[in-house]
Amino acid sequence: MNDSTTRLQQALERYDAYNAQDPNTFEWQGEVHPRELFLSRKRHEWVLTLAPHADEALILAARSQHIGRWEMPRDSYPEGRIGYLQWRKDLMLHHAEHSARILRELGYTEPLIERVRQIIQKKGIKTDADVQVIENALCLVFLQYQYEPFHQEYPDKIVDILCKSLRKMDASGHAQALTLDYSEKGLEHIQQALAALATKPV
Repeated sequence: MNDSTTRLQQALERYDAYNAQDPNTFEWQGEVHPRELFLSRKRHEWVLTLAPHADEALILAARSQHIGRWEMPRDSYPEGRIGYLQWRKDLMLHHAEHSARILRELGYTEPLIERVRQIIQKKGIKTDADVQVIENALCLVFLQYQYEPFHQEYPDKIVDILCKSLRKMDASGHAQALTLDYSEKGLEHIQQALAALATKPV
C-alpha cells in the first residue's frame, strides 16, 4: 500500500467518523445506522459502479458529499423557495468546507482539495463528467434506499418530484434506475416520470 492509498483510506475513515455522529438514524434490513454514514457509503458504492476507474478527487467527493448534513437543518431557514434555495447553497458550501478541512489536515494539495470542492458544490453539472456521476449516484441512492416509503407518503406529488430528480440524471443514470427493485406502484410512478421527461426534454 503506497502513501497515496494510505492517505485516501485515512480520509475516508475521517469522513466516516464525522458522519457517525449523525443523531438521525436510518433503518435498512433490520439494522439501524447513523443516517449520513449509511447514505454516504452507499453513494460511494454507486459512484464506483458508475465510474469503476474514478480518480481520487471523485472518490473523496462521493464520500463527503453530504458530510455534516444534520448540522444545517432545512427548518433553520425561512419557508418557501427563496429560503430553500439559500439553504441548498449554504449546505453545499458547508459540506465542501468540512471536506476541505479534513483533506488539509491530511496533507492533500490545494488543487486536489479545490477539485473536490467543485464536485461537492456541483459546479458544471451536465458538462463535468465527475459532477454528473455524483448526481446520478445521489438519485440512485434515493431510489434504492429511500424511494419506496417516500412515494407512499406523497402519492399525489411523486411524479413531479421524480421528474425533478430524473432530469438531473443522464441516460446512464436512467438505465441504472430501471435495474432496481420497486413495488408495482413505485415502478409505475418512475415510468410515468420518464415518459413525462421524454415529452419535455431538458
